[in-house]
Amino acid sequence: MHNVFLQWIEYLNQVILLYFVGINLVYTVLMCLALYAVTFHSRLAAGTASVEPASLAVRPPVALIVPAFNEESGIVQTVLSLMQLNYPEKEIIVVDDGSTDHTVEQLVQHFQLAPMELIYRESLPAKPPCAFYASPRHPGLVVLSKENGGKADALNAGLNMARSPYFCMVDADTIIDPDGLLRLMAPIVESQVHTVVSAGIVRVANGSLIQNGRVVQPRLPKSWLERCQVVEYIRTFLFGRPAWNLLNSTFICSGAFCLMHRETVVQAGGFGTDTVTEDTEMIAKLHRHMLDKGWKYRMVFTPAPVCWTEVPHTVSMLAKQRRRWQLGLLQTVGKHDRMIANPRYRHMGLFTVPFHAFLEGTGAFIEAIGTLLVPVSFALGIIPLSMFLLFLALAVGYGTMLSVASILLHERTQHRYSSLRDVFTLILFAFIENLGYRQMVALFRAQGVLQYFFGQKRWEAVVHVGHGRAVSAA
Repeated sequence: MHNVFLQWIEYLNQVILLYFVGINLVYTVLMCLALYAVTFHSRLAAGTASVEPASLAVRPPVALIVPAFNEESGIVQTVLSLMQLNYPEKEIIVVDDGSTDHTVEQLVQHFQLAPMELIYRESLPAKPPCAFYASPRHPGLVVLSKENGGKADALNAGLNMARSPYFCMVDADTIIDPDGLLRLMAPIVESQVHTVVSAGIVRVANGSLIQNGRVVQPRLPKSWLERCQVVEYIRTFLFGRPAWNLLNSTFICSGAFCLMHRETVVQAGGFGTDTVTEDTEMIAKLHRHMLDKGWKYRMVFTPAPVCWTEVPHTVSMLAKQRRRWQLGLLQTVGKHDRMIANPRYRHMGLFTVPFHAFLEGTGAFIEAIGTLLVPVSFALGIIPLSMFLLFLALAVGYGTMLSVASILLHERTQHRYSSLRDVFTLILFAFIENLGYRQMVALFRAQGVLQYFFGQKRWEAVVHVGHGRAVSAA
């Protein structure tokens, strides 16, 4: 019996190593594609420096929809950043989703809003609005207050209120770069194919200096947890999203700031309330809708910074966020499982959705098991030193290499941190992130996998404490 148990442990260790080999091979391909995409975009931007996005002749109106639930700490800064966008025609719709704090009062007081009667047409099902607030001083700003129904429900209510052909979903803890919306719109107006989604790079706002809704000086946060997330965000957005975009297989776009075609989203049925990651589920829904119709379309990712977001400050908040992301990913691929291995959905069905379902989805549980099992197996003499070193190379060494390369590529193409000390600090945390932080996140993601298979669908809210370090106007 003892020998059988040891054989099963050894077999499980081999499965874990095989998983790391497989996912790192895929990451290698994605890394090569991302290097090409980011470098090409950087050279193209440098070669066309005289052609700014503001010179585009066609700039369709855009509705900026901000779902907000208990966001009193940062909602004013977010709205200020939206007001200062270099974009001619925009409407800002803040959807108060039944907040129990002073979110609405903050908006009313700062922007001198008053209750008004406005036209609301229900194209998508959503909790009915109970009040509207607006002001002649800010004609492009509307606050819609409604009963709590969740973020997806709030986005649908915002879509019902919007009149523009395009809309951006904007998280209430997000600061937008002044040219961020122009950068997202540029590939849409330049494309010969109907572009239904446009997204860009999201940066971490924690620690930065913020003045009147604008990041005036990017800085690193103080805590190790937030710094590890800075490294993680850089790696994700430079070595993940550009590669999927090059393959025309974008599957995840950050809901922090993402531009979409309103009518296409409405035709697809709007945001679903049956998952905890409405942004990811909407991307899958749009792929499926367009491929079912046989229509040509594009979803684009621009490897240029467009917004800054607040990341969790504590381990408990990070755990809630990552469990929700993992649960939502599995809910999405489960909801659209008919796409998996289905030639009708082309590259999405044959590669993209299976990768996210098995390697990124349930594979997170294997990664977490390996984090615990392999070191213990080596300590007990169940596996040899060579296998343990191979595991370290695959699970730690390769990830560190990706993180360091991401930071160097980021500084070469973006150069957001002016201080060399900040750059060297990031490189240091590229090592720290892969020696503790990544393993901790793997355990949180594994909890999300268990939540999915045990049928839990609870939304775990992350509490925000405010963007970076706000400073008053000079």
